[in-house]
Amino acid sequence: MSSSRTETLVDVVMPQMGVSVSEGTLVEWKKGVGDHVERDEVICAISTDKIDTDVESPASGTVVEILVGVDETVDVGTVMARIGTEGAAPAPPSEPEPVAAAPSAPPDAGNGDRPRRYSPVVQRIAAEHGIDLSRVRGTGRGGRVRKQDVLALVQDGADGDEPPLHIESPYRPEPSPAAGTLSRIRRQIGEHMKRSLDTAATCTTWIEADMSRVEEARTRLGITALPIVARCTIDALREFPSLNAWLEGDAYTVHDAVHLGIAVSLGEDGLIVPVVHDAQDLAPEGLAKRIRELARRARARELTPDDVRGGTFTITNPGQYGSIMATPVINQPQVAILDLEAIVKRAVVVDDAIAIRPMTILGLSWDHRALDGAVAAQFLAAIKRRVESWS
Repeated sequence: MSSSRTETLVDVVMPQMGVSVSEGTLVEWKKGVGDHVERDEVICAISTDKIDTDVESPASGTVVEILVGVDETVDVGTVMARIGTEGAAPAPPSEPEPVAAAPSAPPDAGNGDRPRRYSPVVQRIAAEHGIDLSRVRGTGRGGRVRKQDVLALVQDGADGDEPPLHIESPYRPEPSPAAGTLSRIRRQIGEHMKRSLDTAATCTTWIEADMSRVEEARTRLGITALPIVARCTIDALREFPSLNAWLEGDAYTVHDAVHLGIAVSLGEDGLIVPVVHDAQDLAPEGLAKRIRELARRARARELTPDDVRGGTFTITNPGQYGSIMATPVINQPQVAILDLEAIVKRAVVVDDAIAIRPMTILGLSWDHRALDGAVAAQFLAAIKRRVESWS
C-alpha cells in the first residue's frame, strides 16, 4: 500500500503598510525559484511611499513560483510568490519581465554594476518637475531613489527651475488637489474611512475632563499629555475589556493585551497608525518614548510591517493642532477609537465657585454592533476619573 504526502502552496503577498498605502514596489528577491526558505526568514524587500521593509516567509518550504519581478509595483494583497511545503516541486522558472532600466544611468551606490531602477511614482514626480534622476542621491535600500528623495529636491527648488521642453515618460502627474481632484493617497484614506462607516454602526460619545493633574504631571515628567491619557485609557480598557476588541463579520474577539494604535499625521502623505504592542506593561514615560520613536520612524518611512499590525484600540490626537471636538472614524476591525482634543483653559464651576481650569473634551466613536451607549459612557467616565485623580 503506497503512501502519499499532501503538498501545499503558501502565498507570499504584498503586505498592508497602513491606511493610505495601496501598493508597494518589489525591491529585491532574497530567494529564487528552487531555494529553500525557513518560516520568518526574509524572502524579499519591498518599498512603499511610507515604509521600506523586508517581507518574511509565511512558511517553511521551497520557493516554487515568483510572480512579481524586481521594481514591479503591485497592489496590496497581490500574490508575489508561492512556497511549496512538504517538498512540493519547483515550477518552471517564469519570472515576469522586469521594469526597464533607466537608459544611460550610472549604477546605484551599493548596487555594484546594476543600473538604477525607479518606481513608477518616482518617475512620475521626476517627470512632472523635470528632475534628472541620475543626479539624485538615493537614501533607500542599496542607494535606491525613494519618493522622499525626489520630493526633497522639489521642495529645495533644485533640478527643476525650468520646465522640461518635452516629457517622454509615460507616467503623468496626478491632478493637483488644489484643482479639485483628490490625490491617490487621499482617495485611499477616503475609501478606507468610507468602508468603516459603511461597516460599523458608528456612534460618538463625548465627555469633559479637568486636566489640571495631568498638566502638573506632564510638566514634572517632561512629556506631553498624550502618554498620560494613554495610560489612563489602557487602565480603563482593563476595566472594560469589551472595547479592546475586534469585530470581523460575526466574529467578536476580545483581547487580553492592549496593542495601542496611535494615529500619526504624515502631512500631505496622509496618515499611518503604528502600534505600541503590549502597552499595558508601560508607564507614561515608557509610552512617551515608544510613541515618539514610532512617530519619528513613521515620518522617516522606517516602520516595519509588525509596527502597523495588530492594533486593538486606537487614540487620535488632533487636539495638538488646536481643535476642540471631533468625530473620529473607527479603525477597522477595532470597535472603538478615542479622540484627544486640545487642552484649553476656561472658566468652570468648581465647588459652587468659578475657577480657571485646563479642560479637554474626550470623544469616543464606537461600534453599536458590538457595544451599547451605557458601556461607552461608563468607559469614558472611567478615563475621566483616572485623568482627574492622576497622581
